[in-house]
Amino acid sequence: MNTKINTKRKRVKFASDNVTGACPEVLEAVIKANDGIVPPYGNDEISGVLQEKFSKIFEKDVIVYPTASGTASNALALSAISPSFGNIYCHKFSHINVDECGAPEFYTGGAKLVPLNGEDGKITTEELKNSIGGFGIVHHTQPSIVSITQATETGEVYTLEQIKNISEITHKHNLKMHMDGARFANALVSLDVSPAEMTWKSGIDILSFGATKNGCMAAEAIIIFDKDLVGNLPFLLKRSGHLLSKMRFVSAQLDGYISNDVWLKNAKHANNMAKKLSDGLVSTNQIKLEYPTEANEVFVRLPKKMVEHLNSEEYMMSQGELDGKVVRLVTAWNTKNEEVNEFLNTIVK
Repeated sequence: MNTKINTKRKRVKFASDNVTGACPEVLEAVIKANDGIVPPYGNDEISGVLQEKFSKIFEKDVIVYPTASGTASNALALSAISPSFGNIYCHKFSHINVDECGAPEFYTGGAKLVPLNGEDGKITTEELKNSIGGFGIVHHTQPSIVSITQATETGEVYTLEQIKNISEITHKHNLKMHMDGARFANALVSLDVSPAEMTWKSGIDILSFGATKNGCMAAEAIIIFDKDLVGNLPFLLKRSGHLLSKMRFVSAQLDGYISNDVWLKNAKHANNMAKKLSDGLVSTNQIKLEYPTEANEVFVRLPKKMVEHLNSEEYMMSQGELDGKVVRLVTAWNTKNEEVNEFLNTIVK
């Protein structure tokens, strides 16, 4: 039996924005929150102030529930607004459909995900119109939610017009709109619009606000724009293990993240690095973009020999992320110019 441990570390740069550490502002906020004795279960001062800060950011009174993971944020947000016999319309590439191990179905008590083909990573209004149906027919699951991912799993960003058009169809049928914002900040700075414009002003009812990928350790949030939609969510959070006794440490991460526009600064840097990486890659005739680079993800087709060369250089390539034919490269809040240059130089060797 071979018990030797391989200590040779692969370079994980550009494999994901989940591989980075937390940014200094978030760590500082956590250390500060560690001082003293405070009430548990989100009754602390930091969690209370968080409600006020998010309300200011979104230009209206919102209700905020911190969570520790994006999967929990998505699944619990959906469970708050869908019956167990509901339909949740989403893109076939969406994280809730592909990468959450059935968590949305589990936490909703059986709601059915209805994956749509769309175009690249986006739901189209035409397909959505043709898919919504079966109202009142007891043999069918009932239309309940439309969920969009912003930025999408292909690195593209829904425009405000696209969000509004989808929301219009959604609300016309009395369905609710959910946004999976795992890379919310990256999409926001890409569009150069306000958080309000990209959410409730465009018809979003509930948001899974992502922070872990953009500088936090383990912090996300469910943000509700209509207090009437809270429903049983507090009980669902407790039942699922996401009403943390020391919630102040999750809230502190979010507080450090959104204060002084840290979240926007981080996202802008990650997007700029992705643009530099994307431009450098397509400058060679051997490489073609699979999707436009609109946030912090770059999807490219690489020649087989180039992939083999990168593997020999110990880069951990994220291949087959969507369909087995593309390579995904992801930049982050702390990606350095020299790291992009080093990767591009490795490519052209």
